[in-house]
Amino acid sequence: MLGRPLVLFVFSVVILWLSVQIGDFVSRQRPIIEDERNDLDIVISSSLTLLALIVGFTFSMALSRYDQRKNYEEEEANAIGTEYVRADLLPAAGRARVQQLLAQYLDQRLFFYTIRDPGQLERVDTETAKLQREMWSIVQNAAKAQPTPPISLALSGMNDVLNTQGYTQAAWWNRIPLGAWSLMVALAIFCCLLIGYHSRHRESMC
Repeated sequence: MLGRPLVLFVFSVVILWLSVQIGDFVSRQRPIIEDERNDLDIVISSSLTLLALIVGFTFSMALSRYDQRKNYEEEEANAIGTEYVRADLLPAAGRARVQQLLAQYLDQRLFFYTIRDPGQLERVDTETAKLQREMWSIVQNAAKAQPTPPISLALSGMNDVLNTQGYTQAAWWNRIPLGAWSLMVALAIFCCLLIGYHSRHRESMC
């Protein structure tokens, strides 16, 4: 359901609507007495204010994490493109192979961003790690055989490719905590219950 925003939206609307109806049903069974009117108004206002604050903080957290993921993804794309060019500095034996592996590696990174199936994501992670080991091995062996500045530049670029993948992966795992979502949902349902309970009182005053 989390991967289908429209379904989640409809489900949330139904749950909140049911909460209002439950609150209205409770008010029929136990009507509000006059002495409780002011207290109920204060509770509803305070609850809605707290809900607004939690929603604001949650969306602020979501936006900051989105910007962080976007920046890391951009850095990773630049690192891959730069290393593809720097691969020309390697000896002929490893140059074509590294560029070929980088093209395959780029495909796996694109799959990581587009696939949502856990089984396929696990295969993508396995293939990504395999390609990383092979590319690093080729560049490392070239640096050991010919420790020249151009080869060191290619080695540094490959290091950036591996590092940016780790940063991007960590940013994708850095989601809003489940506790924050649970608190927001629980408070929203509670507010709808109070609104439904209060609505019967308002109708009786008209």
